[in-house]
Amino acid sequence: MRVFRGLPNAESRAPCALTIGNFDGVHRGHQALLAHVRAAADARGLPVCVMTFEPHPREFFNPAGAPPRIAMLRDKLEALRTNGVDRVVVEHFNHTFASQSPAAFVERIIVNGLHARWVMIGDDFRYGAKRAGDFASLKAAGQEYGFEVEQMATVADPSGARISSSGVRAALVAGDLDAARAALGRDYLISGHVVHGMKLGRNLGFPTLNLAIAHKRPALAGIFVVRVHGVADEPLPGVASLGLRPTVDDSGRVLLEVHLLDWQGDAYGKLVRVEFLKKLRDEEKYVDLETLTAAISRDVANAREWFAALGSRSTGFATSATDRIR
Repeated sequence: MRVFRGLPNAESRAPCALTIGNFDGVHRGHQALLAHVRAAADARGLPVCVMTFEPHPREFFNPAGAPPRIAMLRDKLEALRTNGVDRVVVEHFNHTFASQSPAAFVERIIVNGLHARWVMIGDDFRYGAKRAGDFASLKAAGQEYGFEVEQMATVADPSGARISSSGVRAALVAGDLDAARAALGRDYLISGHVVHGMKLGRNLGFPTLNLAIAHKRPALAGIFVVRVHGVADEPLPGVASLGLRPTVDDSGRVLLEVHLLDWQGDAYGKLVRVEFLKKLRDEEKYVDLETLTAAISRDVANAREWFAALGSRSTGFATSATDRIR
C-alpha cells in the first residue's frame, strides 16, 4: 500500500476507485464499505484509493470540543491496508482545504488530483465548504466529468443499531471492550515504538514498555489486561496503564505503559502492538509510591487470574477474539 501526504504527484495519479472519509477505527461498517469498493475496483481493473484527513475535521474546527480519537494514524493505515486498500491519501485538513466550494473540491481533488473513475461514499458523506456538497451534487458532478458515483447504506449490527465511529468511541470511553470488539470485528489496539521512560516501573519492581501517544485525548483510559505482539515470537500477556499517570507526572502527557507478566529484556525501539482485552479499573492518584506499588501488585494479580480463568494453553490467553467470544 502506498501512502501519500497530500495529493500524489502527476506521475502517481493513475485512475482509481475512490472513497473518502475519516475512517476513525475502521470499524465493521467501514470494512463493509471497503469490501464493496474493492469488488468494484477489481471489476473495473482499478486500484482502491482512500482519502482521509489529518487532523480530523472536528479537531480543526473545535479543538477543545472535538471527540476523543479512536485510532492513531499508524493504526488506521494498517487497518486500511488489511482491508484491501492500495493507496491512501492523507490530506492535511486546514483552512484552505475546508474553504473549498463543493465544485472546486470535485475538480481539484476527485478529477484532477486523484483521477477517480468510480467513487463510493457513505450515507452521511458531505464535502466542500459548510458541508454543502452531498450525494446528489456529487452524482451530478460525476455525470459532468465522467466518473461513477455510488452510495452505501448504513451497516447495522444484529440488533439493528448503526455501526459507527461514535458508537465505538462511546464504548471505549465507557471501558466496554466487548462492545468495542463487536463493532470493530477485532480487539481494540494501539501500536507504537517502545521509548525510554522514567524507569520508575523498574525501580518499583514492575518494568514497563512505554509507548508515547500522539493524541492528548485517546478514547480509552485506565488499567487493562492486554496482549502484546512484536516483543517475542509469540504474543505475550501483560497489564497496561493508559493515561496521565497522575501519581508521578503532572505534565498532562498521555502514555501507554505495559508490564509483561512473564518476560524480561530490552525492547527499546521495537514496534509493538498492544491489544486491550479487559478493563480492570480507572486511573487513580495515590498518596505515595508505596500505595501505588500495592495497586500495581493487585493489577498484576488480577491480570494473571483473568488469563488463568481463560484456560487457553500454557501462555494463559486465547489466540484470537473469536476464541474468547465463542
